[in-house]
Amino acid sequence: MAIVAIPDPSLVVLVGAAGAGKTTFAARHFDPSEVLSSDGYRALIAGDEADQRATRAAFGRLHRELARRLAEGCLTVVDATNVEPSARRELISRARAAGLSAIAIVLDLPAATVLARNAARTGRVVDELVVRRHLDRLRHAVDGPGTRLQAEGFSQVVVLRDPVEVDEVSLVRLSG
Repeated sequence: MAIVAIPDPSLVVLVGAAGAGKTTFAARHFDPSEVLSSDGYRALIAGDEADQRATRAAFGRLHRELARRLAEGCLTVVDATNVEPSARRELISRARAAGLSAIAIVLDLPAATVLARNAARTGRVVDELVVRRHLDRLRHAVDGPGTRLQAEGFSQVVVLRDPVEVDEVSLVRLSG
């Protein structure tokens, strides 16, 4: 079983395609009050977590709450795909501004697993082409030259590539 040390406080950025299990992972390892979910903010704004028209407003609220929590020195988890470098850059920048570490936890599961999980979702199945695009962008981030995620400024990058590994990982908080 892998043990991952997480500084507390810090920013934990979950990275993975839709359907990879980020929300389940967050629920298993963090208190709900510590998790900022893009789906949750879409639901708050539009009444539907799958309503992509609410994405801009949802991320605006997520980032305002993130800035507040980090300024207060609270461990905060961002549950969104975060497959775009620009999304990760903004998160890392906010952590740095607060003087906190940013840790990436990447759910880099096999494409067949992610696609099957997404198809089995109830109420919020993401279009398969979108999921495949997420997987392509994730490949670029994880397999790019010189551990691209580390080069972006994360103090720690944890890549979980197998569902069993995801289920068995243990997070330990280090008081900072």
